Amino acid sequence: YFFALVKPQLTPMTTLFNDTPTPTNIEDDSKMIKEIPTPTENEDNTKMNLTSPALRPFIIISFSYLLFTITDGAMRMIVLMYAYNLNFSVLEVAIMFTFYELAGVVTNLVAGLVGAKCGIKFTLVFGLALQVFSFGLLFAWNDEWEKTTAIVYVTVTQVLGGIAKDINKLGGKTVTKLVTPEEQETRLFKLVSLLTGWKNSLKGVGYFLGSALVSISFELALGCMIVLLLIAMPWAIFGLDTSLGRAKKENATLDKIFDTTNWNLNVLSLARCFLFASRDFWFEVPLPFYLRSPACVSLLNDCANTMQCVAGAVCGETQGMCINPNPGGGCGGPGMSYVLVGAFLGGYIILYGQVQSWTPQMITGPLKQTPPNKLTEVLWGIINTIPSLVMSVVMLFAPSFTSGTNRDGQLVWLISAIISFAIIFAINSSIHSYLVVKYAPKEKVATSVGFYYMSNACGRLLGTLGSGFLYAYVGEDYGEYVGRNATTGLAVCFIAGTACSALAAFITVWLRDEEAGLMCGNIPIVNAVVNIDINEEKIQEGKNSLTQPLL
Repeated sequence: YFFALVKPQLTPMTTLFNDTPTPTNIEDDSKMIKEIPTPTENEDNTKMNLTSPALRPFIIISFSYLLFTITDGAMRMIVLMYAYNLNFSVLEVAIMFTFYELAGVVTNLVAGLVGAKCGIKFTLVFGLALQVFSFGLLFAWNDEWEKTTAIVYVTVTQVLGGIAKDINKLGGKTVTKLVTPEEQETRLFKLVSLLTGWKNSLKGVGYFLGSALVSISFELALGCMIVLLLIAMPWAIFGLDTSLGRAKKENATLDKIFDTTNWNLNVLSLARCFLFASRDFWFEVPLPFYLRSPACVSLLNDCANTMQCVAGAVCGETQGMCINPNPGGGCGGPGMSYVLVGAFLGGYIILYGQVQSWTPQMITGPLKQTPPNKLTEVLWGIINTIPSLVMSVVMLFAPSFTSGTNRDGQLVWLISAIISFAIIFAINSSIHSYLVVKYAPKEKVATSVGFYYMSNACGRLLGTLGSGFLYAYVGEDYGEYVGRNATTGLAVCFIAGTACSALAAFITVWLRDEEAGLMCGNIPIVNAVVNIDINEEKIQEGKNSLTQPLL
């Protein structure tokens, strides 16, 4: 099904390698990008198959990248749920994941440089191998360690996982630009959205698999993920050419990564930082902890066994009353099981990914906003503030949350808000992913995408670390057996996310890409600007010709 969707988008196309020498008009022999001859009208484009030089790199990279994505999502849930079970607080887990994101900030810069010098094959294989190594290190996590020791050790494994993720992301994002002709912007938008959408959907599958497997066995969960990575590696090793993705030598330098002359790429990168902070301020760490936490009002009641306590609470053997198994995670939530938390988060990511896949159809059809530009993103960026703003108000003032006893009401509100946010955020992310490859010069796409996703990692870093502090220290403290009021903490995290969404939309206004205007169906919101390029030399030649004598 995936190949059937992808294949129509790839004819005709450009590739970075060929099995046989291909004539080219490019004079610069240091430029390794080769063009496949465009099929003539008499050629049957449908004859392209999985062995076609044009299609093969996209399929192999996508396959490896998507399998890797499953393990990336699973690693997050395996570490988070296992840490929760060992009584780690929200802030302690946030610190573990903060260095995961910090590694991404540096890696995206270096990966762009390495990818331009060594090619996408090298970065893809290296990333897969590093992910196997990071999973292997987690086998040594000892439950008897002191918390400080465990935090340091797990943080190191997350740093390696973060490096592996962003190195692999480079190949997945750049190959779409490299196999699409410059003039096919709508096709590029569809291709980027398709790959990004499937990547996120499979990451959601990884969230569910990780939480389900870790509820059975920590070691089983790690072993299953290593198997998936080993399946992906041979395809990348034996199926890709080493020259794929290499740029001109003069472009593969560190100063080219920090190229301040590309105004649109720089502005978009800054906006991307706050766009992803708007989600990670509440999603990555606070939300799973909140979903797992028990209701505050039912704690400290007398009990004989855990069955007499509310969901998420346990009966303390020495206290003889219902207590919070992890006071550092707060109280006030619905007390969901590990599997349900994984299904909840995984369902969000799968929905998010599928909406990304279909964003071009949604925009190109009824909204007529294709290819998207700055105005499209400003519109959807403003809309992106609504779900988190509504959710913050509801959590602070609605009886479903303030009473602490209406579990069903909490779930209805959370599911409604998160589904709404997933759809709107997916559209924003899809437009962003398209715009970065649109603004990036083809010969420097690896370094440009690396710089852009460095900003992405900065946003995730800001959201992850900021959410850990807000969730851990905002809200009334009910004591050592209960913890803080996590409802207030999560509500404040939603407020921080709303502020980041608004800031991202404001920054996007500074892009220089509004000539196409903005449509909403058949209604023009902003009229297109018609630019007439007047050649001054030709005008002067015309004036001079009027003064010449007629012969």
